Amino acid sequence: MMDELAQLGPRLRSARQERGLTLADLAARAGLSASTLSRLESGKRQASLELLLPLTRELGIRVDDLLPHRDRDPRVRRGTVSRGGMTIAPLTREASAVRAFKITYRPGAPVRPAQIHEGSEWLYVLSGRLTLELGEQTLELGPGEAAEFDTMTPHRIRAAGCRKAEVISIFNTIGERLHLHTPLEIDDSAEPQLK
Repeated sequence: MMDELAQLGPRLRSARQERGLTLADLAARAGLSASTLSRLESGKRQASLELLLPLTRELGIRVDDLLPHRDRDPRVRRGTVSRGGMTIAPLTREASAVRAFKITYRPGAPVRPAQIHEGSEWLYVLSGRLTLELGEQTLELGPGEAAEFDTMTPHRIRAAGCRKAEVISIFNTIGERLHLHTPLEIDDSAEPQLK
């Protein structure tokens, strides 16, 4: 049990860093001092639920995610959702540092504004044809083609032609939040947010 608790601090630090938060950022959001958070992460302060609950809430994880898991079921069991002309099937756990999704882009879907955010994105076309607008370029990708790009370049992705396009997309937590959680001007209002 002591070994498990010793891993809590480094896991907390890793979760914070994966989300691009500084000690001061997370501490302020959780209502703690930066020195308290620093001591928790370094193992110099004993963790309590009173300290961990606001931190995990701000990180979007569970307290259990900070503890090692024995014989954990490796299957990902997250629901598929549809919104804004996309069907999104998560392929990784919510607490994963890198997020992978199978995304189906439907033809004729509402055109989203170009996105800009920190990080990078990688995608692989499984079926159909995909239009990728990247800065001043407009590229069309087919099955078996992949693209990797800096997401500080304005980008927009949609199905090309009249068939759906199925894609595996991988990006960091910032990319997931912007691509899959931001409100759309034209949104499928009855569809749930991805959790």
